[in-house]
Amino acid sequence: MKFSLYLAAAAIISGVQGSPHPAPQQQQLLGVPSSASQPSYSQEGLDDIISDSPLLSLHRDLVKIESISGNEHDVGLFVAQYLEARDFTVVKQEVPPVKGQEDTKTRYNIYATPKSYTQPPSILLTSHIDTVPPFIPYSVRQPDDSTLDPDNLILAGRGSVDAKGSVAAQIFATLETLSSNPDARLGLLFVVGEEIGGDGMKLFSNSTLNSNFETVIFGEPTEAALVAGHKGMLGFKVLAHGSAAHSGYPWLGKSAVSAILPALSLVDVLGDIPAEEGGLPSSPKYGPTTLNIGVIRAGVATNVVPSEAWADVAVRLAAGTPDEAREIIQRAVDEAVEDAEAEVVLDFVSHGESYPPQDLDVDVDGFNVTTVNYGTDVPNLAVGADVKRYLYGPGSIFVAHGDNEALSIRQIKEAVVGYKKLIEAALAREKKGEVAV
Repeated sequence: MKFSLYLAAAAIISGVQGSPHPAPQQQQLLGVPSSASQPSYSQEGLDDIISDSPLLSLHRDLVKIESISGNEHDVGLFVAQYLEARDFTVVKQEVPPVKGQEDTKTRYNIYATPKSYTQPPSILLTSHIDTVPPFIPYSVRQPDDSTLDPDNLILAGRGSVDAKGSVAAQIFATLETLSSNPDARLGLLFVVGEEIGGDGMKLFSNSTLNSNFETVIFGEPTEAALVAGHKGMLGFKVLAHGSAAHSGYPWLGKSAVSAILPALSLVDVLGDIPAEEGGLPSSPKYGPTTLNIGVIRAGVATNVVPSEAWADVAVRLAAGTPDEAREIIQRAVDEAVEDAEAEVVLDFVSHGESYPPQDLDVDVDGFNVTTVNYGTDVPNLAVGADVKRYLYGPGSIFVAHGDNEALSIRQIKEAVVGYKKLIEAALAREKKGEVAV
């Protein structure tokens, strides 16, 4: 196996063996200004369009609140007060601070049910209220077209897509459903920490608030498609330990960099090596397993043989379990560094997040269906095997986390309709007795 593994890796690294999986096409940036003259709104007119819409003004107010992971206190209180003013019973579930941020304000998961309820909800709509850095202020602008259709206006800012667009749309889908069907057993859950490992959802999952839901609707940017599933996740570190020496006499030391490089070179292409040759598995549904060496640190000075080196790696699993992937990675690294002078070890413990690919439900008509590569809070919420799990939301992952994060008014309005359709399908199953209530 060792010979074929190295042969495959060498071919990939040298470019002899190209990847059969082309990079996904990126979506066009929203709202790029045109040089052609066109009718336009005044800034006052833009602000009035947002303020006159309860949905859009909620989305605006959410995005205006900076809530980078670990600093979700203010947005949590805002959501709690908003729902309490609309006759919801709100539980503010305290979540411990992020490690190293112990001096920040208390942050909360927000769990809400209508005050009229006498039993727990059967349908849960959930998303996250934290964002990645840096904070980008809210703005509204006209897109590059010649019309004055307000639904084409662009709503931008950090979290506008990921995932405050989902939060606002889920709240309004719930309110509109309850206005016509007050007996619908709906609950709302907005958690912290999704972007840094899911500590908010994990806390909720292990609490008594996690009751017997029959349907869970997760909100993330899916371009209004139902997601059939997403890849699994595994993180690990590669660490090399050598000994320092003067760079003029490198044989007097043991270079941690020289030891770690062969390991990283092989790790970098493990997803492209066929599983039968020692690589990580692929699947027809999710494509190849992919790896990203996101961080590398080594050495103290150019004229010193480096005694320490380490790298941080993220794996998106297309098939199999994290334990199976760990075995494959460990075996490959062991073979790559067996002749190295410095010690190379793998650390799978410091990364707490690992899970296999997540298959999701897509049995509601009227939606496009897709798969995604990004991770979500889906695996962090423990539910029964017969519970329906849907992943849906407005906006594109291609702009989430970027400087151009934005979505249109039309997209957020359509998301309210989409969430209501998923709610209606769940209520119809209950009425037919397909789930226990």
